[in-house]
Amino acid sequence: MKHYFFKLFFTTALFSTPLFAQEGVVKIQKSEALSRLLALKKEVNKSKNYIKIQIYSGPRSGAEHTLASFRSTFESYSSEMKYETPNYKIWVGSFRTKIEADRALKVVKKEYPNAFPFTPKQN
Repeated sequence: MKHYFFKLFFTTALFSTPLFAQEGVVKIQKSEALSRLLALKKEVNKSKNYIKIQIYSGPRSGAEHTLASFRSTFESYSSEMKYETPNYKIWVGSFRTKIEADRALKVVKKEYPNAFPFTPKQN
């Protein structure tokens, strides 16, 4: 009986003590060279000349109609309306290489036969 109480007391004492979880602090050390490299990459990407495809140039009403039609037909390509005096223009995509632009142009020309690739001026 004495032995039983000793086991009970020992087991109760062992499991009744509070358990402490490990606490830690995470410190992220970011190299200054990495920060400079990321800033340089952002600057290079800003000045990079992307190739776009123009599918329309003319009055605003025609541009709005063409843009809506294009977006419903070609959902995978980005598109935008730009105003360059005196016409509104519809530009499609932002292609990094001539090959990418040519592939997209081949698809787009089926619906817009006057489409052509170009590199917009940097502002």
